[in-house]
Amino acid sequence: MASLADFSVERPDGTIFDLADLQGKVVLVVNTASKCGFTPQYEGLEELQRKFAARGFEVIAFPCNQFGKQEPGSADEIASFCRLTYDVTFPVMKKVDVNGDGSIPLYTWLKGEAPGLMGTRAIKWNFTKFLIDRTGQVVRRYAPMDKPETLQADIEALL
Repeated sequence: MASLADFSVERPDGTIFDLADLQGKVVLVVNTASKCGFTPQYEGLEELQRKFAARGFEVIAFPCNQFGKQEPGSADEIASFCRLTYDVTFPVMKKVDVNGDGSIPLYTWLKGEAPGLMGTRAIKWNFTKFLIDRTGQVVRRYAPMDKPETLQADIEALL
């Protein structure tokens, strides 16, 4: 059975981030965008990061431009926006595709482990979230409209 530790992803500078480095942590994986109605969720995601990081929790953001072209910026522009607008301290990875033939392997796995409504696998919009336990298994998928603060009890239960 696959786990989060089986995947590597790219940082904005092109270096590889081995997700095995997160073994033993509770992780929230989110596809993000800077020009979306849900963009203010960055604030709530950062609150979760700050509240639970010391206990072994990590948010990882994956900017994606597949939904309404709402993440058009370069890696530098995205990083600057996240830092200056929301004081984001969690890792923001290289911009990726989460659907279609260009979907990164991590997202293909996430969608298979936790399908959406009525068994759909596709990511429907920005700020879809996946909660992963300390063993690297997907526990739950959350819709874009699920605000980060509503995930606290689920995170707390895994910590």
